[in-house]
Amino acid sequence: MGRDTRLVLFDCDGTLVDSQHVIVAAMGAAFEAHDLVPPPSREIRRVVGLSLPQAMAMLLPAADPAEYDRLTERYKDAFVAQRAAGGGTPPLYPGAEDAIKRLAGRGHVLGVATGKSRRGLAMTLEHFVLDEYFATFQTADDAPSKPHPAMVEQAIAETGATPETTVVIGDTTFDIEMARAAGAAAIGVEWGYHETADLLAAGAAMVIATFEELDAAVAQAFGEEACA
Repeated sequence: MGRDTRLVLFDCDGTLVDSQHVIVAAMGAAFEAHDLVPPPSREIRRVVGLSLPQAMAMLLPAADPAEYDRLTERYKDAFVAQRAAGGGTPPLYPGAEDAIKRLAGRGHVLGVATGKSRRGLAMTLEHFVLDEYFATFQTADDAPSKPHPAMVEQAIAETGATPETTVVIGDTTFDIEMARAAGAAAIGVEWGYHETADLLAAGAAMVIATFEELDAAVAQAFGEEACA
């Protein structure tokens, strides 16, 4: 890898993985474990992508930091319990696996930048046998929460890319703002948690409707010709 590296960083939940149901259920269980009324699902969806303590702070702004930490632990417990009860791993969005393999086959260096824990991300990618396609893994364990640019900056440093040769693919304004703060390009996806208009307002160069559109979008972001 070197100065010619073309780095494509994917968000996970809401971009690669359709995890809405398990996230909403785990968040509800975490709040109920503390005798709190769970937030409406629409509010939970709005904070997906943030690291858990930051998400808790947005959902319960009047609480103290110790409460956010306790809720975070209960959320993790609930998430693991769902898996143990047979909930399984949330599915990939249609076309995600093929898009990853196409981009890797064309010489792009791939990475993930997610609010998930390193353990949670590893379990997800290993389940779908996709971990081998990624060269860098940036998680909530390694960096400040999105939209801080640290995840992108660390991925760039690890792979030898530059901001100009990096593009972030994500479904939330947190992803887009993170990319732009790091000087990278950003492509939004419309099947996730935030609205298309919000993604564009946050600085997305474009928003795609399906993974079949991703190759051309990445090529455009890098100023290249799209591959047939």
